Order: sequence, then C-alpha cells, then structure tokens
Amino acid sequence: MDPEYAKLVGAAAATGTKSSMPTPADIGATIWKHLVDPFYIRGSNDKGIGIQLGYSLARVGIGFLLAALVATPGRLLDLFRQNAVKFNQLQTLVLDEADRMLDLGFADELRAVYAALPKKRQTLLFSATFSEAIRLLAGQMLDDPLSIEVSPRNVAASSVKQWLIPVDKKRKTELFCHLLKKQKWTQALVFVKTRKGVDELTELLQQQGINADGIHGDKPQATRQRALDRFKAREVQILLATDVAARGLDIDDLPLVVNFDLPIVAEDYVHRIGRTGRAGNTGQAISLVCADEVNMLAAIEVLTGQLLKRVDEQDFEPEHRVPLTDASGQVLKKAKKPKKPKIVGGGGKKTLGKWLESDEPSALPVKAVRKVPSFNTGPKKKK
Repeated sequence: MDPEYAKLVGAAAATGTKSSMPTPADIGATIWKHLVDPFYIRGSNDKGIGIQLGYSLARVGIGFLLAALVATPGRLLDLFRQNAVKFNQLQTLVLDEADRMLDLGFADELRAVYAALPKKRQTLLFSATFSEAIRLLAGQMLDDPLSIEVSPRNVAASSVKQWLIPVDKKRKTELFCHLLKKQKWTQALVFVKTRKGVDELTELLQQQGINADGIHGDKPQATRQRALDRFKAREVQILLATDVAARGLDIDDLPLVVNFDLPIVAEDYVHRIGRTGRAGNTGQAISLVCADEVNMLAAIEVLTGQLLKRVDEQDFEPEHRVPLTDASGQVLKKAKKPKKPKIVGGGGKKTLGKWLESDEPSALPVKAVRKVPSFNTGPKKKK
C-alpha cells in the first residue's frame, strides 16, 4: 500500500466509526483535512459546492500545481481540451461510483480521460456495486487489475428482511399512505423513480401533516444536504429520494427502506436496501410492485439469487396480478382456462336451431367459424 494512502486510511480509522474498516466517506473527509489545496470542478450550472467555471479556469492554469482535483468526467475533459489542466504529473486516478458513471452515459468520457492520462499511474475504482460493463471497462483499460471485495458480489445483507407487496399502479400512493399509518413508521427512506414523483409524493405527505422532504438532482446541493441532516436528526420522518441523489447516503440506525418504484438497474436495488441493516443492526426493505414492473423484479431476483416473498395487503389486492417469476428470471404466465366443448342442439344459450333431433351432443366435428360462401368464382358466361 502506498505510504501516503496508508497514512490517510489510518487517520480515517481514528475518526471513530462503528465498523473497524473506514468507509470511503471517512477517507474522503480525512483527505480534505490533510491536503493543502483540495479543489472542486463542477458544471457551470451547478448551485452546489464548487466555484464558478470562469474562476476555475483561472485557478487551474498552467504552472498551478494541485494536490487533489475532484471533477466530473465531462467537465474534466472540457478543461483538458482547453489546455486548462495537464496530466503529465498525475500519479493516482480515483473513480468513485464507477458503475454510476456508466449508467449516466459517461463511458465515452471515461475512455477519453484514460487516453489523456500518463501510462504510469495508479488507478482506483470504488463502488458499492460493479456491473459487467464496468468490469469489462476495467479489464480493457487497467493493467492486471486487483479486485478487492469487502462483501460477496451483489448480495444483500442478511440483516435486511426483504419482501414485496403486489399492488395496482394507480393505487401505489394510497397503499403507501395506508402502510405509513398502519405500521406507524417513525423513519423511512423512500426511493421513487422520477424527480416529479418525489415532488408529488412529498407534497401529498406534507398536506397530510407528515414531516416529509425530498432530494433529487434538480435541487441544489445545499438543499439536499439540509434535508439529509434533518432526516438524520429525526426532524424529518420520511425522506424521499431518487437513485442519483441518494448515492452514497450514510444514515446511522436507519430501520426501513421502501421501494415505491423498483429501480430500472437491478444493481441499484442492492445499493438501496444497503442503506439499512448496517454495522450489525437489522433493517427492513419493502417494495411496492405492480404488474408493469415484473421484468425489473425478475432481474433483481436473478442478481440477488433469491425470490422475494410476496405479501398481499388486505383491501389492496391488485386487479392486474403480478406474474410469478422463477429463480432463472423467467416470468411465468398464468395458465389459460381450458375451453368448454361446444354442444350442438342442446338447451342453454340461444342457437340458430336444432340440427339434430336428439339433445345429446353431436359426435360429428363442428367448426367454430362458419366458412363464408364465395360468389362469382366460376367461369363467366358468354353473353
């Protein structure tokens, strides 16, 4: 291990966390304390932590040496192409949340960054989950990479109890509010698929007198951090979030995670429920699943290697049942009911008349559809 890195890890461990292994957040916080001039580069429209683009171009000029540079791939490439930054003295590249970068479409930018870097360097990739795509990228661009996994790949912690509740899509909100009151949730992190969904559900809960707040990518960093701090202090009962905004959340003793919507990327499910049941504590993860999400459900079950237990909630049984799935990810369609044999000449529904004198079913084969007669198919007569 690099001596400087070892020193940072040791200092991070001394900050005092529940687990013996320092988290990336601990190491990151220690880096900011130790480095002389840490520096952020963000997009020009970012209202969060960072500085204006014009100022950053002036600061990161030729001859200005930085101890650490934190940047998004796109902005870093932009500055490199403008000759505002140079990588000739770079020693270590760190990619945090590497799989998320690929999910957000940064694959081309990452390849371009790699091409611009010195061949002799150390590269570190950190992520809670690693998809096949990011493993392929690492294999192509890294020289004999070493993989270190703290826990088994894509496996949810055994300390988290998981189950799903089938429900019609149009009744998800109603079911969520019902469960909130029935089970008396004191603190819950709720994942919603879209930013609009976060805002709408947050507003509805607030109208019902529930202390709720939401975080997503459209909100400034300061606003998101304030909501998170209030949630940690238990001033907010329900925190609603999208996957991007909730990436890297560290909340002590969180008892419950609710998947209001299933994630499009199956690996995000593992990351979501990993917010609870941490540091030896137990937790619960509930998913509200509608029929439209069965393919996402199947992908999650294949990834985690387990079928989620289904629990129906009384008075919320769906009209559109969620199809069953198996361990291989196949969606099992319901068996069709056998058709009743047609009876000719018997009683019952109205018919065109009796074809047989007896009321017994005909043994003769009967076609379900009558053949339509054709006209004027023969040779035309000469006039």
